[in-house]
Amino acid sequence: MTEDVALLGIRHHGPGSARAVAAALERWRPDAVLIEGPPEADGIVHLAAGNGLVPPVALLAHAVDDPARAAFWPYAEFSPEWVAIRYGVERELPVRFIDLPAGYGLGPAPEAGEPGEPGEPAGPVADPLALLAEAAGYDDPERWWEDVVEHRAPAAPGTDGGGDDPDGLAPFAAVAEAMAALRAEGLGESRRDDLREAYMRQQIRAARRAGHRRIAVVCGAFHVPALAVLPTVAHDRALLAGLPRKVRTDITWVPWTHRRLSQATGYGAGVRSPGWYHHLFSTEGDPVPRWLTRAAELLRAEDHPVSSAHVIEAVRLARTLAVLRGRPLAGLTETLDAVRAVLCEGSDVALELVRDRLVVGDALGEVPDAAPAVPLQRDLTRWQRTLRLKPEAAPKDLDLDLRKDTDAARSRLLHRLRLLGVDWGVPARSAVNSTGTFRESWRLCWQPEFAVRIAEAAQWGTTVEEAATGKAVGSARAAVELAELTGLVETCLLAGLAGALPAVMRVLADCAALDTDVAHLAGALPALVRALRYGDVRGTDHGALGEVATGLADRICVGLPPACVGLDAEGAAAMRGRLDEVHGAIGLLGPAARPEPDAPDGSAGPGTPAASPGPAGSEGPAGSEGLADRWAAALRSLARREPAGGPATGAPGLLRGRAVRLLLDDGRLDSEEAAGRLRLVLSTANAPADAAGWIEGFLTGGGALLLHDPRLLALLDEWLTGVPGEVFTDVLPLLRRTFAGLEAGVRSTIGGRVAAGPLGEAPAARTPGGTLDRVRADAAVPVVALLLGARPRIPRQAVGRNT
Repeated sequence: MTEDVALLGIRHHGPGSARAVAAALERWRPDAVLIEGPPEADGIVHLAAGNGLVPPVALLAHAVDDPARAAFWPYAEFSPEWVAIRYGVERELPVRFIDLPAGYGLGPAPEAGEPGEPGEPAGPVADPLALLAEAAGYDDPERWWEDVVEHRAPAAPGTDGGGDDPDGLAPFAAVAEAMAALRAEGLGESRRDDLREAYMRQQIRAARRAGHRRIAVVCGAFHVPALAVLPTVAHDRALLAGLPRKVRTDITWVPWTHRRLSQATGYGAGVRSPGWYHHLFSTEGDPVPRWLTRAAELLRAEDHPVSSAHVIEAVRLARTLAVLRGRPLAGLTETLDAVRAVLCEGSDVALELVRDRLVVGDALGEVPDAAPAVPLQRDLTRWQRTLRLKPEAAPKDLDLDLRKDTDAARSRLLHRLRLLGVDWGVPARSAVNSTGTFRESWRLCWQPEFAVRIAEAAQWGTTVEEAATGKAVGSARAAVELAELTGLVETCLLAGLAGALPAVMRVLADCAALDTDVAHLAGALPALVRALRYGDVRGTDHGALGEVATGLADRICVGLPPACVGLDAEGAAAMRGRLDEVHGAIGLLGPAARPEPDAPDGSAGPGTPAASPGPAGSEGPAGSEGLADRWAAALRSLARREPAGGPATGAPGLLRGRAVRLLLDDGRLDSEEAAGRLRLVLSTANAPADAAGWIEGFLTGGGALLLHDPRLLALLDEWLTGVPGEVFTDVLPLLRRTFAGLEAGVRSTIGGRVAAGPLGEAPAARTPGGTLDRVRADAAVPVVALLLGARPRIPRQAVGRNT
């Protein structure tokens, strides 16, 4: 400290430091305020005046040529820097940031052998607070800081409490002395700090040259000893001569959140309890009773039985715990212990709710329109207001009806932002069950780092639509997988990017013509077919898209059977997923009427000319037309590819069984032929492992088939009981996985039937339609008469049977 400079060493985001800074500024009354922060922000610090800039907010600086290289300086209402900023701008004092400019830390990464960035530590740096807490006998630096700083309330200016400290600088002098002792031992220092402190000293000299005689410097407490004694100007210039080239940067204010402040990684600040700190700073007097009252209100809103008596008892417990632990006041640890024991009745689930909503919180700051912003950000803000979509830090569910113009516009905006990497909205499962394409459900949650992604996306255009169109075309040209392109086409349709669709479709058509991998084609088709379904609701023209989808489907039909030959277990499992997806996609793409089920001997069903009879599993009439028929023929060909000469010569049982099941479900295979195929697969000539895979593929999607057709269950039971013991342990995992995927009720019923006895009997013959079964009807007569209140006339057959 000198007569013209007051060094206010603070802990960033500490409410105790913020109160002390406020008191010191009021008493010392500086004529200039210097704050640790990026000097590029000097031109926008005036926006903190008035009520337009509402914390939590952050300064965002990014390289003009590469917006992805960015840095944030977050401030909450309880941040000492924010208190100093508000003090200066409200009194129209010069407010300057004096840290090393952001442009030095946002340049390209240094190459091997070059010195590191000035914004990066040269190595592991010890935490000064942890060292001081350890010296004081504390195992938790947060608890030590609470006891010595946060629980100390400075006297208000003009009161008797300031007699021993008329200028309010005593606490800062004590912290500076402790930090000087640490630095004298060489603890916690780094090259980065040396450069920053040299630049800060240069700015203090500049403020003196400007004629200021009472300069308040608000900086991290660790830097105070290095700023208290100024070395020569030549010394600092020599240090700063080693800085790398400074890059051109843009800087602005962006909204921030308490939740982001609580995160120690990414752009977080590592403040573990921002909601609690905000309460400490904004509450006069004892903060514990009011905070416990808020906790009780929260729990009552979530239907927890909490009364005023609970609050009174929780306050008593928190204070008692503080006394037992030797603390001056109840801190967050004691308060949460009281919440768990009294308000939550020992429930950690309810306590986590309090931690999430109150200890951390979902506060989201606000930034005025006058703040600098890229045109893309301004266009997004305009759309948010037009569509009444307010960014909020707390997750929010949104259901959209695409038949309404406003909801359709909201959907397009959210899809365009997702294309730009701004996942403000994420598709979610709606509580309203609907299979129509006119409904969409989203989960909205605004994150502060979206500001960086928006700045980065500004290279593609100045509006959301223009940027999304440019990004789509650029992504299509850079895509290497067919599935990427089909997914991009679907996104373009969802986002209403008519300008991007022709270019993306040209790239898709070229890629599809050159790609011969059936797996790639199968992975690409479902997205195309889903995109076709949106035409009716969104009014998009999908003629060219339909041609590409049909062409892909035809190539899959031709290439699928040979592509499945020789696959290993992992490849077969992946192909089964694609098989199911393609089957559903073709069902939507070509919903032509299915032919009658083929007869067991392979001939056509009733009403179809028997032009090409053949063996079981024949391809059907040679002149069959339609995509559905071609797909059925491909499934039949796949089902016939038995591994006669070993696994490498045929398709895996998993895929053959799945093909049979899809044909059976579509009515292109009757139960007689399905039972015949199962009988052949379960014969002793086939390997048990292949048979187990066939069963898994056949039963995937539902095992009720075994209940409706006892013959299939009997065949399966007979095969399973005949598997040799040395082979049974190999097939057991496959079978367990298969039956674990069945519904619980189906598994229970199958187990009951197997335990009940023989499974080979044919089901009881059904009574021909239109004929009354009098025996069964007579048994129900008494119950029906009782319900109707009539005296029953018991038939003679029923009397004889009952006696």
